[in-house]
Amino acid sequence: MASGEADINRCPPGGAAGIVRLAAISGREVQPLDPGRGSEGPRMLAVIDEAWCIGCTLCIKACPVDCIIGASKLMHTVVDAQCTGCELCVPACPVDCISLVPVTPGRSGWQAWSSEQADAAQQRYLARTLRLSRERRENDERLAAKAATKLSDLASHSRLTDPEVLAAKRAVIEAAMARARQKRTAD
Repeated sequence: MASGEADINRCPPGGAAGIVRLAAISGREVQPLDPGRGSEGPRMLAVIDEAWCIGCTLCIKACPVDCIIGASKLMHTVVDAQCTGCELCVPACPVDCISLVPVTPGRSGWQAWSSEQADAAQQRYLARTLRLSRERRENDERLAAKAATKLSDLASHSRLTDPEVLAAKRAVIEAAMARARQKRTAD
């Protein structure tokens, strides 16, 4: 939206009041909510049917505010006070054990959120984004160190001291690392 690639009417949780606020901030015309993005309604809460949860962790990965807790092959649960009702966990669940229930009946958009709730959700989103970025960087560094160690180990073997063989293997590893970096930046 900031780059002008998206309209200001694509946020059902913000509703009509959110569109008016975005129009005032951005200097754009007020528009009706894009029905292709959903409809304005009460703030929702994700609820996991614990009897059906298989512990796949896909909902945890999908949650943009890290409000789902659990471990692989164990039941998961939602921290109610932190759930924004974004619905991203629902399609991620392979066994359809997540449902949404309204927590602000009769109130939608900005009336369904306090400033404190909105600020806390934004802080959790930013913290998650930073954590994922750090984890990707650390993983890339670990893989690069592992590849360098592997190359060093290969070079130390007497049968692999031929410079052409080492150069070919180094090129293969560097190409694979470049593809991995390119894929990560594309995501």
